[in-house]
Amino acid sequence: MLTAEEKSSVVEKYQRSSTDTGSPEVQVALLTTNINKLTEHFSVNKHDHHSRQGLLRMINQRRKLLDYVSKKDTQRYQDLIQSLGLRR
Repeated sequence: MLTAEEKSSVVEKYQRSSTDTGSPEVQVALLTTNINKLTEHFSVNKHDHHSRQGLLRMINQRRKLLDYVSKKDTQRYQDLIQSLGLRR
């Protein structure tokens, strides 16, 4: 889980306007930070299968949002994955 400070810093970095908190870019960035934190968690806790299911759900949700952004605007998609450091 992200703390309030971490979440607000991610939202400020990826928001499209001053009141934007739910655009696909912000959602993908929040999911990516959660996924990265859970990945670190699994390096220590290898048998935590319940959290692993949540991780897979987050990965699928991020994939759907990235597909949506790529269909709407390819340049926004390229900028987003480059700024997040995703492989695609």
